[in-house]
Amino acid sequence: MPDIIAEIRLPTQELRDDIPFFTKVLGMRMDMIYPADDPTVAVFSGYGLRLRVEKGAQEPAGTLRILTDDPDGFADGQRDLVAPNGTRIEIAERNPPLILPETQHAFVVRRLADQAPWVIGRAGMQYRDLIPDRLGGSIIASHIRIPDGGPVPDMVHYHTVGFQLIFCYRGWVDLVYEDQGEPFRLHAGNCVIQPPEIRHRVLYASDNIEVIEIGVPAEHVTTIDHEMKPPNGPANPDRDFQGQKFVHHKAEDATWQSFRIPGFNCRDTAIAQNTRNVAGVQVVRKDGVADWSSHNADILFTFVMDGTMVLYGEGKEPFALEAGDAFVIPPDMKTKYADASDNLELLEVSLPGVFKTH
Repeated sequence: MPDIIAEIRLPTQELRDDIPFFTKVLGMRMDMIYPADDPTVAVFSGYGLRLRVEKGAQEPAGTLRILTDDPDGFADGQRDLVAPNGTRIEIAERNPPLILPETQHAFVVRRLADQAPWVIGRAGMQYRDLIPDRLGGSIIASHIRIPDGGPVPDMVHYHTVGFQLIFCYRGWVDLVYEDQGEPFRLHAGNCVIQPPEIRHRVLYASDNIEVIEIGVPAEHVTTIDHEMKPPNGPANPDRDFQGQKFVHHKAEDATWQSFRIPGFNCRDTAIAQNTRNVAGVQVVRKDGVADWSSHNADILFTFVMDGTMVLYGEGKEPFALEAGDAFVIPPDMKTKYADASDNLELLEVSLPGVFKTH
């Protein structure tokens, strides 16, 4: 492959004013300047960029973002600068801390029959939003499907998140994760959590695969890793990723126990203990007759995977729910799961993992 260089061209009216700014203030290196007697072009390089500053160029000045681990030590701590040629310079943290928005509590019911639109997202997958207002940006819950199975055009990537769950609702999907050994198949009824910044890739999917994906916060960055080629080794399944461990929960290995609401039982996924109580995930089934209850969790999201029920909420009209529907119950609101069919199965996700039910 031939040696190729790419430049970004920026305009200037007086090159001599820009040279000290780009070299001394921004710390870039000047690689070229010409013509010698009356320079009109200078080329600067640094921070993975090559800039061509050219007198009389017609492009707008644009904005240059410089990301650094020490923004206070760069350009005398200035965060916004303007070069003599008009280019705006933004100085920002390279790895800013993850900020979790304060939850805006609301009672939310999202029904499949309402025909909310499916949109095309990353890697050609189809997404349906299960919490439209996202509780003020604190959480995103997506129903994701791939109608036609086969290889998935995914790349190795990671997410800057506080919590992320992938629950296989229907079909199966082949996945591979950093430090977790060889690729494996995630079957319907099983789930994984993706700890913060764990590298992973979706490899292959069955026809009509459907998953429920939970992300906290709602807006989070996905970064492509062009260097890692999983599976990497040797495997290190107990690795800690920013306080969380990878979990692959398998339904066939789970133990059923009493649920927090009498009249139901559940299988715990061990996600609460492996996230240090950041979040909890339960699969819930009918085991009797339920009564009114309330809770003190910050976020309590439920997806109806199978069967039917009627959701009663204090001061609300009852909602008849079926497979594909979802709801969020705010803290301290009294609700009742009534008229549950014998095949009712719910997916409940809570933040934090352990909380009180009254």
